[in-house]
Amino acid sequence: MEVILLERVGRLGGTGDIVKVKNGFGRNFLLPQKKALRATAENKKIFEARRAEIEAKNAAARAEAEARAKKLEGLSLTLSRQASEEGKLFGSVTVRDIAEALREQGHDVPRSQIIISGSIKSTGSYSVKAELHPEVTVTISVNVVKSESAEPDSQ
Repeated sequence: MEVILLERVGRLGGTGDIVKVKNGFGRNFLLPQKKALRATAENKKIFEARRAEIEAKNAAARAEAEARAKKLEGLSLTLSRQASEEGKLFGSVTVRDIAEALREQGHDVPRSQIIISGSIKSTGSYSVKAELHPEVTVTISVNVVKSESAEPDSQ
């Protein structure tokens, strides 16, 4: 399936590029998320007519993401979790935990924009990426420390 990208999509292309993608990726992700149009002659004309408007909208979204990135730049989160004496966590730190900690500090970052490389299953310092826009990524430092109560709650 050939599609016209309406915004930059990682590892695929930029705004206005006509790319060939697998049918399922196009039908199930790009088209419903309004990230692309089918590359028909009619849609090509529609895209060219609206190109300036689409590029202005993408530039505004990028500017807003850059402003949010400046606020998150150098941010350090400290998460307290129950852990064993060796520092292994009883459970793990997930994207949900990080999004919640960011929300508590006044930053609204959706879970879908937070990227953890690997899993966080022990105490220590980790780097987590927040992809606020396909072209804007910020790194957040996450420190996982052992909480005072070492035994897991029995409920």
